[in-house]
Amino acid sequence: MAHDGTIRFGLFSPQSGLSFASLVQRAQICERLGFHSIWLDDHMWTRAMPELDHLDVIPTLAALGTQTQRLRLGTLVLCNGYRNPAMLAKALCSIDQISQGRLEVGLGIGWMREEFQAYGLEYPKVGVRLKQLEEGVQVLKAMFTEPKATFKGRYFSVADAYNNPKPVQKPHPPITIGGAGKKVMLRIVAKYAQRWNIPGGYPDIADLTAALKAHCQAVGRDFGQIEISEQLLVCLGSSAEDVERKWQFASRMKPFATTAIKGTPPELIAALRERIARGVTTFIVFFSDGSSPQTIEAFAKEVMPAFA
Repeated sequence: MAHDGTIRFGLFSPQSGLSFASLVQRAQICERLGFHSIWLDDHMWTRAMPELDHLDVIPTLAALGTQTQRLRLGTLVLCNGYRNPAMLAKALCSIDQISQGRLEVGLGIGWMREEFQAYGLEYPKVGVRLKQLEEGVQVLKAMFTEPKATFKGRYFSVADAYNNPKPVQKPHPPITIGGAGKKVMLRIVAKYAQRWNIPGGYPDIADLTAALKAHCQAVGRDFGQIEISEQLLVCLGSSAEDVERKWQFASRMKPFATTAIKGTPPELIAALRERIARGVTTFIVFFSDGSSPQTIEAFAKEVMPAFA
């Protein structure tokens, strides 16, 4: 998707410890305040706190589609190794229909080894998971767009697979691929994604962007067709003292703290402008206090208007 000059803000909202009613409330707050999107995670449980409730992303996203009207609904990110991609495509098309064309498809290779193993799934090496991701996204696109999808790869295949109804969004919902691997992951982004999401803890935006540009040139893709988003931890305070008090906790949120921004609203506006100058146009933010309604509202009213 070519950038149209609009700076967008989405909320990263893991389901960790949240009831469905709480997620609905959060999504509706975001919609009322003018956020572009809300993004759920794809985990079975919360690392280090496995006893917490953690709703599955697919039915939860579908249900949120019935409780909102304008807010876009994303996944940051679906683990390619957790589901057969053809069956995933069927579920995602249903969500796009239920939400009347508001789905954002985020994909990644997965990283939480203990989840794979606990649920009886293979956890192959990174190189294999990257190859599986590339095949998986091709299956998704075929299922989204072709009357009968056929694809044969080493890891996944479909043969004359019907998938109706198709997504509301044409040719298909935007595909976001998250990752920072310069050699392979960014080549997959260059070939297949409409948006590249930079995960928290990245080493250097300029270096990663240069690598993506090189991959785009190699595969014949216009770099300007790829939107750049950043998963961004934000520590918002009303004063310098308030910021530092909140940062004592936020600084322990590794690896996200290494690329976080902190400050009062004017300081956050300046920090965001620096990221925009590096090419980021969509910020998928989460707040160091657990994204309380008060902080979401303060950010929307005191920071976001600067980018309207």
